[in-house]
Amino acid sequence: MADELTTEEIAQNYTAMGHCVNVINSSKEPWQSDSDWNERAEVNKEYLRVMVAKDYWTDEDMTAVNAAIGG
Repeated sequence: MADELTTEEIAQNYTAMGHCVNVINSSKEPWQSDSDWNERAEVNKEYLRVMVAKDYWTDEDMTAVNAAIGG
């Protein structure tokens, strides 16, 4: 069953995915341990994996998302 979202909600989800890509592509904060940084990146990657699998996407460019996920 397809998620029934408004165009605005889909746009918000796409924007949120962009924020996750930015987090993944950013540098570790000076206060973060390596394990904290790795966990933060993995949480964002998992979110992107879930979101990219949604069936409501049409012509959105997922190039950066897929690159951030590693696929």
